[in-house]
Amino acid sequence: MMRAPCCDKMGLKKGPWTPEEDHILITHIQRYGHQNWRALPKQAGLLRCGKSCRLRWINYLRPDIKRGNFSNEEEETILKLHGILGNKWSAIAARLPGRTDNEIKNFWYTHLKKRAERSQMHSMSNSTSCPLQKAQATCSSEAQIRMPQVAADASNATTSNASNGCNEIDEEMEFWYNLFIQTGQ
Repeated sequence: MMRAPCCDKMGLKKGPWTPEEDHILITHIQRYGHQNWRALPKQAGLLRCGKSCRLRWINYLRPDIKRGNFSNEEEETILKLHGILGNKWSAIAARLPGRTDNEIKNFWYTHLKKRAERSQMHSMSNSTSCPLQKAQATCSSEAQIRMPQVAADASNATTSNASNGCNEIDEEMEFWYNLFIQTGQ
């Protein structure tokens, strides 16, 4: 069974929204709400698709949308959350009130992605910031960090690393591994 098309494509206006259309959409939503986006254009007297009305409202016309440039705190938050969540823009937007997922995604690809790549390359070249290099610098040469193949090997590896003073590195690697598993990536 196929879903019915959202609108009859004949006679619908495409392209940029006019200020008059914005005003009609805002007043209709303020007066009646937005329960059914498919029926809204006809009820409001707009020659637009319901999807177009929904996207216009969510991304541009809502009164709680924050306008203007991103603050330094917002940029840092986006960078940290993207490192943890990846391209889950709606999850990132949920932690930045007033910002839409579309706006955050666009800001990431136009401004932050290159910055994140540069900082990642810089941190890789810095020998003290890479956990593997940190492990090799602080542990003796025979105490290399290895991924355990079975549960018994895991306890043996932890014991041998603990005897060589590598507890902190094991804890840090365990933290990042658990974080990786929890986020599902």
